[in-house]
Amino acid sequence: MELTRRELLRRVCAGTAGLAGTAFLPASAFAGDDALAFVEKTFGRAAAMSERVRLKMPSVFPTGYTVPMDIAIDTAMTEDDYVKRVRVFAPENPLLEVVGFNFVPGRSAPRVSTRVRLAKPQFVVAVAEMGDGALLVNKTWVDVATDGCA
Repeated sequence: MELTRRELLRRVCAGTAGLAGTAFLPASAFAGDDALAFVEKTFGRAAAMSERVRLKMPSVFPTGYTVPMDIAIDTAMTEDDYVKRVRVFAPENPLLEVVGFNFVPGRSAPRVSTRVRLAKPQFVVAVAEMGDGALLVNKTWVDVATDGCA
């Protein structure tokens, strides 16, 4: 079967819509205890809450423009036990994924400190994809006084 321009355009649009779909999910799809369900829907496989993922953010912060965030994952970063990627999601933001980090075994420490923007008070969820394919999740509540995404 020869691929026509129309079929190519249809496939590109379908693929783009599928990739962008998770960025525009409503906040109700991602509220508090539904974090594991959201991660399973986003990644297509089950995840587990884990204390190995340490997500530290202030519980109250005066502005949503520059909320500090520290992430550390308990792992040896060897070929057998390492973090491939960490993605952070904020359900009340216009775009759900606020930041992502890639790691290399033996070459990088699984720790990051940065600042993120938050639109309003909400749960922030960190998802660590391990080298064996496991998804480890942790979340924290952050109450911001002003909208950082306006």
